[in-house]
Amino acid sequence: MKFRKGFTLVELLIVVLILGALAAIALPRIMGGATTAKINACKTNVDLINSQIELYYATEDTWPTLLTDVTRDPNYFPDGEPKCPFSNLADYVYDPATKRVGDHGH
Repeated sequence: MKFRKGFTLVELLIVVLILGALAAIALPRIMGGATTAKINACKTNVDLINSQIELYYATEDTWPTLLTDVTRDPNYFPDGEPKCPFSNLADYVYDPATKRVGDHGH
């Protein structure tokens, strides 16, 4: 008597249900982690820009009038102007009164 080796339909259904449950648990955590990473990257960019604004002041003995005076200068940002990881939001905004770039909603 020969027996076929393989999985029954019930065994396959159980495996699919287990994989579905694991995916339901893992996906929200992964998606939340991506958002947290973007928020942290944005905050890091704000801190970096503000540090470079202070360096600009120390070097030039005057505050920049525009943010692009600092961000587009390869002496301060050799890899190019920092961009917010949230593409649908506005770029960083420089406040000439406080001489800082503020948090823009994250």
